[in-house]
Amino acid sequence: MAKIKLYGTSYSGNCHKPKWILDRLGIAYDWIEVDALDGSTRTPEFLAINPAGQVPVLILEDGRMLAQSNAMMLHLAEGADLIPKDAFERAKMFEWMFWEQYSHEPQIAVRIARKHYLGKREDELEPSLLPKGNAALARMELQLKETPFLVGDALSLADIALVAYTRKADLGGFNLRDYPAVRGWVVRVEELLGIESALPANG
Repeated sequence: MAKIKLYGTSYSGNCHKPKWILDRLGIAYDWIEVDALDGSTRTPEFLAINPAGQVPVLILEDGRMLAQSNAMMLHLAEGADLIPKDAFERAKMFEWMFWEQYSHEPQIAVRIARKHYLGKREDELEPSLLPKGNAALARMELQLKETPFLVGDALSLADIALVAYTRKADLGGFNLRDYPAVRGWVVRVEELLGIESALPANG
């Protein structure tokens, strides 16, 4: 039987989300590197795979395609302990995942990409990204002072969705030392996922 294929960019947090699920659940897959910054996702060949021209892209064993990192995680983790069985806790997980794509990723990931990977100067960046990103981190800090994970006492897809860019927030000019509960949570999630820490060594 064919193996799952995951098209992704190694420096993209969104691409790591489904990769971490596959690794954690021991699902075999082939990683296919696609550089999202050099035009590779806009070629006719790639657009034939995903007409949206974005990574990650998941091709299942039977050839069906899934786009959008959070949709991939939900499909791959179906039946696993990363999705709460309690209906309300499951809804809270969805709440955080929707919030991540609307209020977190568009600020923090965008600043990381433009500041770190594209080398933009501070005066070239959209001024609202920094305060909006800090507001998102403050919202997480509020929750993580109360619970060790975003949904209670156990790792869920909400944590994996949000750790992807939070762990590298310093690359976008955010200081996680201002958010000690968030920093502690990043360490816990990285350890549970078995991934190398992305937090700055001096902070």
